[in-house]
Amino acid sequence: MGLLQEKLAKYDLPQRVKEKGVYPYFRCIESEQDTEVIMGGRKVLMFGSNSYLGLTNHPKVIEAALEATEKYGTGCAGSRFLNGTLDIHLELEKELAEFVGKEDAIIYSTGFQVNLGVVSCVTGREDYVICDELDHASIVDGRRLSFSTTLKFKHNDMESLEKELQKCRPESVKLIVVDGVFSMEGDVANLPEIVRLAKKYNASIMVDEAHGLGVLGDHGRGTCNHFGLTKDVDLIMGTFSKSLASLGGFIAGDHSIINYLRHHSRSYIFSASCTPGSTAAARAALHIMKSEPERIAHLWDITNYSLDRFREAGFEIGHTSTPIIPLYVRDMEKTFMVTKMLFDEGVFVNPVIPPACSPEDTLIRFSLMATHTKEQIDIAVDKLIKCFKALDIIN
Repeated sequence: MGLLQEKLAKYDLPQRVKEKGVYPYFRCIESEQDTEVIMGGRKVLMFGSNSYLGLTNHPKVIEAALEATEKYGTGCAGSRFLNGTLDIHLELEKELAEFVGKEDAIIYSTGFQVNLGVVSCVTGREDYVICDELDHASIVDGRRLSFSTTLKFKHNDMESLEKELQKCRPESVKLIVVDGVFSMEGDVANLPEIVRLAKKYNASIMVDEAHGLGVLGDHGRGTCNHFGLTKDVDLIMGTFSKSLASLGGFIAGDHSIINYLRHHSRSYIFSASCTPGSTAAARAALHIMKSEPERIAHLWDITNYSLDRFREAGFEIGHTSTPIIPLYVRDMEKTFMVTKMLFDEGVFVNPVIPPACSPEDTLIRFSLMATHTKEQIDIAVDKLIKCFKALDIIN
């Protein structure tokens, strides 16, 4: 065995969890992504999806993907920088920029690549990148690749943010990067205070709208729109893999920033461009989002219903106010166990353990789609109560 294999073979946590029969990852789905999925030949209620508007199997989205694939083929065989730009890329970029209220936008092949490619390159050696400690992993990795000084502030703690801003040289660029809606905790960034501090210290702001797009704001325009602060935010990021029912991502801002990114963002320049099918599917989903506001209205109806049920049952759900509902377990072994128990009961949920959270904050992530019914929610909540009580997580 070589040194590399010898070193990596020491990592045996998955094997140990599998031996206990509670390994919760890579579970195979044999059907479309919907409120019910087929797993192991049986129906399971899906409460672990990021498809907040339930559009992944919408006929218009599927039709758009098929038509684009028939017209353009399965891929672009190159990067946007060279031979991989299609007319539908440009059309979607224009629509996305207009939708989120910015001058321009560019599309990346994944949402992860957006944050990786933007955060790592828009600031220089004399500048600062300042992040919330619970920002998404893609922001963390972008920060690691940046030549700038990187600083972290306590989650949604504006006093902590101000202390970090005070460490920065006044003449340097200071970029504050936050999730609009935090992907594990479900709480919303305190954007009004972030904007106030940004103005006070002459900082710029980037907001990751991966979990805010299609959920918050006018017709799902996101957190920035929700607070009426679009003009005060310099960069708005979004992904296609949640509400837009596809694969890819985008960044929107003024012409000067987007022009710079087109010619400097490495994950954009050196990656094959977003496939025709994915691009067309995202565009179709965007049109549905704009034309069917009742989807978002129903999503909020069932979100508030679910939040009330969990609170009444005694679950610890933190500060969430969105369709992402964390059910805190605060014990890694019990988190694995309750996930398995729920799956056996026919309910799919996601366990959240380090590095996605701290060891004392392990949780079950319960996610809603606009296509869920209250009857499905009642079934799931009742089973959650049963399993959490069986493990003494709630009384």
